[in-house]
Amino acid sequence: MSERNMSETQVAAFCLSLPGAREDYKWGGIRVFSVAGNKMFAVLDLAGAGLSFKVADELFLGYCDRPGVRPAPYLARARWISMASPYPMGREELCDLLQRSHQLVVRRLPKRLQVGLVI
Repeated sequence: MSERNMSETQVAAFCLSLPGAREDYKWGGIRVFSVAGNKMFAVLDLAGAGLSFKVADELFLGYCDRPGVRPAPYLARARWISMASPYPMGREELCDLLQRSHQLVVRRLPKRLQVGLVI
């Protein structure tokens, strides 16, 4: 794996470094990263897909057209994408997208729950 790609361990560590993020194991051992209790922003190993996370509505189709990226099983209607490891984008882009996913979810929370979570 090249230096510019992230491992699953690095992805998990980055997700957990985001404000208010927590990790749970659901659906038979799938790693779910969420905020405010149960609002998911990233999932590792969803249906064997590797990594899945939310993107902005206007970017969804553009990312799905990229090699190695596809609509996330079960979550595409909510504008989630998925990719297998090794991930088809570099560390900087992937971290940016994971942070944006986190913020997309945070911004949909009631204002009182957003305190301390907005970056």
